[in-house]
Amino acid sequence: MKLAGNLEFSILLNRALLVRTSGGNNRIQNKIRVEESEAIYTMAERYELQSQSGKGKMPTVDRTPTGIPGLDEILSGGFPRGRVILLVGGPGTGKTILTSQFLMNGIKIYGENGAFVSLDETKAHYYREMALFGWKFEELEKGKKFAFINASPLRHMPGEVKIGRQSIGRKDFSILSLIEGIKTHTELINAKRVVVDPVTSLIFQYPEMVERRTAILDLVDALVKTGATCLMTTELRAMGPTVERAIQLEEYLAHGVVIMSNAKVGKTYNRVLQVEKMRETPIDMQPRPYKISSNGIEVFPKETIFVD
Repeated sequence: MKLAGNLEFSILLNRALLVRTSGGNNRIQNKIRVEESEAIYTMAERYELQSQSGKGKMPTVDRTPTGIPGLDEILSGGFPRGRVILLVGGPGTGKTILTSQFLMNGIKIYGENGAFVSLDETKAHYYREMALFGWKFEELEKGKKFAFINASPLRHMPGEVKIGRQSIGRKDFSILSLIEGIKTHTELINAKRVVVDPVTSLIFQYPEMVERRTAILDLVDALVKTGATCLMTTELRAMGPTVERAIQLEEYLAHGVVIMSNAKVGKTYNRVLQVEKMRETPIDMQPRPYKISSNGIEVFPKETIFVD
């Protein structure tokens, strides 16, 4: 199969490098290098931002406001424009609601078209659920302001896919198809906001850390090239009675990470949002409560909870 363009070349180059690092010892060494390089990069970036801004203040950054009550206050005005942000949350924490509210506000308040890439739900189910909040995405789609990209069939593909006389593995075909779908639809409506919900289905196809890292980097790179501010969602794993949990590889590779969880406070559970990481942004790492109502999500940036 003939591949064209820088994206395909980059993917082929990554695969070639994987072959060289597929041995047992090399794989372990690569894992260590990934962890060390990410930690060093984070510290270096933080030092650079502080140095550029004088007395520890962040430089002025163009932002994409979410329009979600309380959230922009935590984010110093919104997500840094053109970045890829990861929302990590357990079931029922409102990841899809928050990302959809981000898209709806973008269209209605800020005049920015948006695209929703679904790896789980069908268009009919999504529209029906969002209509409960008064968000009529179907009408926006007809007006070329919104695009729904149904990528859920990628989860049910066979081990190999035939393209003419050539065969391509399911994992390679999945990421290539997803990237091409995002590129095509975002260009069609000139999307300034993009959501991928959830990336968990895609990530689970790559049990090996090196392959998973390459797939995530390919996806993040494709999202950055759209020029849009992008949100990805993934599942919160290893959740305990507090907001502490195991760090996931994709958190290192995204430009920002927001945690949404149900935290136990006394004998009750409260919805809690925490900004764990955000490039070019001074962050408030204090867990802040939020609620989900018929209007969507509202964050309370001044309130504090004490987790057991």
